[in-house]
Amino acid sequence: MGLTCPRRGADVCTKEVRQTVISGSRFVQEASARDINFYVGVPCSFLTPLLNSVISNGASKYVGATSEGEAVAVAAGAWLAGKKTVVMCQNSGLGNAINPLTSLNATFQIPLLLITTWRGRPGEPDAPQHSLMGEITRDLLETIRVPHLLFPSDCENLGLVLDEAIDSMRSSRLPFALVLSKDQIVDETLSEISPQVVDRVAWQRFRSGGKQPTRAQALECLTAFLDDDIALIASTGKCGRELFTISDRPQNFYLVGSMGCASAVALGVALNYHHRVVVLDGDGSALMKLGNLATIGAQSPSNLVHVVLDNGVHDSTGGQLTASSNVDFAGVAANCGYRNVMQCDTLDSFGRAVEMALRVAGPVMIHMNILPGSLEELQRPTIDPPSLALRFREFLSEKNASE
Repeated sequence: MGLTCPRRGADVCTKEVRQTVISGSRFVQEASARDINFYVGVPCSFLTPLLNSVISNGASKYVGATSEGEAVAVAAGAWLAGKKTVVMCQNSGLGNAINPLTSLNATFQIPLLLITTWRGRPGEPDAPQHSLMGEITRDLLETIRVPHLLFPSDCENLGLVLDEAIDSMRSSRLPFALVLSKDQIVDETLSEISPQVVDRVAWQRFRSGGKQPTRAQALECLTAFLDDDIALIASTGKCGRELFTISDRPQNFYLVGSMGCASAVALGVALNYHHRVVVLDGDGSALMKLGNLATIGAQSPSNLVHVVLDNGVHDSTGGQLTASSNVDFAGVAANCGYRNVMQCDTLDSFGRAVEMALRVAGPVMIHMNILPGSLEELQRPTIDPPSLALRFREFLSEKNASE
């Protein structure tokens, strides 16, 4: 098989056949047969079957990274220590990976197998945040000189593609990518025998204890305390979707995509808005750009309330663990300069914390432990993102003008 041009030609591995005959466990088996057993990833729903198979496989090591750039760097270190590595991510996160791919891997000639999803693939409607990246994913890989192939459509070609990728990485000592479309891997559930999954189950059991509420309950509690002039910014994923389902108002801004950016957006608003600003983060989102806390603390907006709703997992992609069980968000916030920090485990304590946070000087951090899971009938915002941005901008302008 030639690789003179990964995007063109009649090569069997680049045919866009949409059969789904590869299981996650088969991929792990084929990779292990080629001594590939170190995986680093940031979850995507397209990747869930593969992530679950890697996590459930006792012979493979999986590291859940907080960002795609971090994942690339972890894999680079593992290669230096003698491992063949795989980085798995959503194509929306390729931007986060570009710097280490071009300045670390290219500079030091460190190979890795990159499996990136193809959300927003032309002709396949997806959430609006994937439209642009879906159009340019393969062009972007070419621009940063990462050769790539489409993920294979059957088990026979899987081995051929892996061998081609390994040959390329061996000769060039540079990364190689496989581009994965929707439903190309058979779904698999997490195996209860995996030590990582046992930790996950134990963590959830510890967290529940009959006390922690759901995210929806926490959102209903929060919104009951908010006056009409309080701006509310919700992180991407189920947080924003549940807020929209429960209470859509002009004061709400729902991020779609842009994982990790909610608190930074809120900081920009808070520094230019005359009333309170509340931002809703998830643990995975907060961890992805934890440096935002340092910037917030340094700027010290007295009107900002930062709420981290922590369920310990990536809820939207199958429940893979985040690193939040090792993180004291309130302590980090305090050390970054937040004026007030609070830790909550029940709806009663959360309600009291919200009431206090809206009266004291900010920035304020409220870390709230919640249960995994979401509403069964979960809506997506029906207002398109550009219109949402204008609606929110007009809300802020009107409230500023009326003061």
